[in-house]
Amino acid sequence: MAKQAKTAIKSKDAKAAAEAKNWTKVIRAVRSAKTGAYTFKEAIVHKDKVKQFLAQK
Repeated sequence: MAKQAKTAIKSKDAKAAAEAKNWTKVIRAVRSAKTGAYTFKEAIVHKDKVKQFLAQK
């Protein structure tokens, strides 16, 4: 029964799964002016806007 439920979920939302491939997780290292240590900013952005996210200060 578990296999049937698993395949039903995949076939039900095929369009949403195809849309999900257009999004990317981006991680950017940001240096602290106060301590000099690096912190990381994470965001999930559309694949067309990755360069804009990385260009931000």
